[in-house]
Parts: sequence; structure tokens; C-alpha cells
Amino acid sequence: MFQNCIRCTVCVENCPVFAVNPLFPGPKQAGPDAQRFRLDGEAVVDDWVKYCCQCRRCQTACPYGVPCADIILRAQMKHEEVKSFSRQMFARVHTLGRISSSLAPLVNFLMRRERVKSLMRKLGVSTSIPFPSYRFRTLERSWKNVGLLTGRKEKKVALFHGCFMNFNQPEIGRKIRNLLSILGYEVTIPPQTCCGLPALGNYDEERARKYAQKNLDCLIPYVDAGYDILYTCTSCGLTITHDYQKILQVSGGKKVAENTYYLYDYLLNTLSKEAITSLLGEVDLKVTYHIPCHLKALGIGYPFREILASIPGLDLSIQDEYCCGLAGSYGFKRENEETARLIGEKAARRIEETQANVIVSDCGACRMQLSHLTGCEAVDPADILEKSLLARGMKLKLSYFFLGSHRVGISV
Repeated sequence: MFQNCIRCTVCVENCPVFAVNPLFPGPKQAGPDAQRFRLDGEAVVDDWVKYCCQCRRCQTACPYGVPCADIILRAQMKHEEVKSFSRQMFARVHTLGRISSSLAPLVNFLMRRERVKSLMRKLGVSTSIPFPSYRFRTLERSWKNVGLLTGRKEKKVALFHGCFMNFNQPEIGRKIRNLLSILGYEVTIPPQTCCGLPALGNYDEERARKYAQKNLDCLIPYVDAGYDILYTCTSCGLTITHDYQKILQVSGGKKVAENTYYLYDYLLNTLSKEAITSLLGEVDLKVTYHIPCHLKALGIGYPFREILASIPGLDLSIQDEYCCGLAGSYGFKRENEETARLIGEKAARRIEETQANVIVSDCGACRMQLSHLTGCEAVDPADILEKSLLARGMKLKLSYFFLGSHRVGISV
């Protein structure tokens, strides 16, 4: 579809990397322009494709539907830097998480030591932003089927949690699991592995395809059993619903994509907005909601904004103009450190102008970057939702299910 490009440069105007890094010529030249030569078999100086952070803003902005980011991603996967230590490490983020969470106290201690940071920098890993702490009690090690407590329900959902929520912030996953049960869904956490995006972003197509196939093999039986698949990480969701089909072309990708939904979009579509609003108590906070680039790329609007706008007492502003810059493992590579910081500072300045007490974002990487750059607390949407539910006397604790008060009387 690169032939549809009319060279209007809308994609370039929306590219955060082009705005701060003179080494990157922009998505038009790196994508459709260069693709014409690639298909002819000509040698193309493609070293600059590695500077693309795959935020997908170019693809979202293109008025003619040219998949600029997809074109660049395919070119990136042919790049020879796949053998560098930092790329190999981040391509294996699931294995890294498994090992690190099993040794969480030791790993967290070591990653704060200056000697370890110095070694990581020599290996090409950026240490300008603190590494997220690991948790020993991961979401995988939690109660996976709350339906055993609450009984069978008409609407069944399977939660795809992603690596960050599993290994680094499992408490958020447990809140979401419990929230879904409170709202009347039968919820389970199926077997799963990394969505594959870190492998794609680090040019390891073979590993990404293995992750994708393993996830599909795990999820398809749940789809066949009548479960809807829910994701909370917008990057994981974009990978499952788009990349499995369009980039990796894995068998079964279409079937799973057609039954996979973003959590808050799903709630708004299966419950009435009035029913959700009736559960929300007052929250006296000034909040800025940072929209992740990959939520925009999903093309489903900003579902959680509607829920935030329904919370009494909440002073809400929306920040969707700028990318956070971290882009998953992109900003954790030393070669991208400066680019990630310069992009993120634009978003940080806009957030600081709002004088918000709290940053809310659906993306764990966005929260890490923006909290680091602004010094402001950054939380997951589930954290704000929990505050509002607590204000109405509801608790997102597993013990709450043994009490009659968890039955809220909402029909799904």
C-alpha cells in the first residue's frame, strides 16, 4: 500500500523522533520512499530505520492509510544489529522477567548499585531512568480463576496481562481481576507468554513469531469456550490484534483478534455508562490523562476518558499531543537515550502546565517515563477507579468476594 503515499508529509509532522533527532529522515523517507527501492532489490542505506520508535503516530495520521510504521518495522527486522547485547536482552524480556521476579529482592538491590549500572551502560543499556522493580508474587502466581469463588456467569472473560503487569506491577492486575468479578464477569487468567512486541522492536522476528504462536495456542481454546479476551496494556493489545495478522501472519491471529478487546472499551460496551457511573464515588484530585500512542493506533478512541469524566470531584485534563518517548525498550537502549529524553520532555512540560497532582496512563512505559521526568505520581487507570470505588464503600480485595457486599446487581 505504499503506492498510496502522495508525499504530503503529514506523517513527518506527527513523528516525535524526526522532531528531535536529525539522524532520522522521518517516516516518509524511511517508509514508503525507501520501500520503492527495497522492492527493486537496490542497496538502500537503511541504517536510520533503527531510530524509529514504532509509536505508530505516522500510521495513525496518514490520510491515505499508508502503513508507514509497518513498512519501517519490516525493514527494521532485517537490520543486522539484532546481535547486540541490549537488543538480545530486551527481545527476551519475558525470560528476563521470569528470572528477575524469582530473584526479586536480589535483582532489585543489584540494579540500584552504581557498579551494576556502569556495567549495563557499557553493554548498551541506558540507566538514565530507573529500572522498574520486580515482584516475587507475580500475577502468574496469583489466584487465576476467581470464577471458582463467584460461580459461573453468562459473560466470561480471559485477561491477557502482559509482561510489565505480571512481573513489575501484579497488584494492578489483581485489582483488575477482582474488579471484573465484582462487576459480574466470570474472569480467568489463561496461560500466556510475552505478546512478542519487545522481540519485534528488537528485530528478532523468529522469536516474536514463537511468542505469537504460543499465545494463540493458549488463547484459542478460551475463545472456542466462549471467553472474550481482554487486555489492559495497549501495546500488547495492538500486537495481538494487528501485528499477529499483518506483520507476523500467524495462523489463528484473525480469530483471536476478532475476540480481543481493550478492558475499558469492553466495559463501556457490555455495561451501560449509567451502571458504571452509579458505582463511582467522589475523588478530589487534579488529574492529567496521558494518552499512549498505541491506544491512538488501536483506533477505538479514548474509552477510559469517558469513565474518568464520570467520576465526581475529579479535575481532568487530557494530554494526547505528545509521545512519552520511552516506547517500551526503545528508551532503555543507550543509543536512544537522548532521543527518548527529548521527546519525553515535551510531554512532561505540557503535563507540568496542567499543575496536576497525578498522571494517569494506560501504558506502563508512559507512566515510568513521565513520572521520572515530572516527579509527579503516575498511576494506572485501575488505581483511579479503585479510589472512586472505595469512596462508595467497595474494595478490590480478594477477601471481598467472601462478603455479600460484592454483589452490585449489574447485569452483563
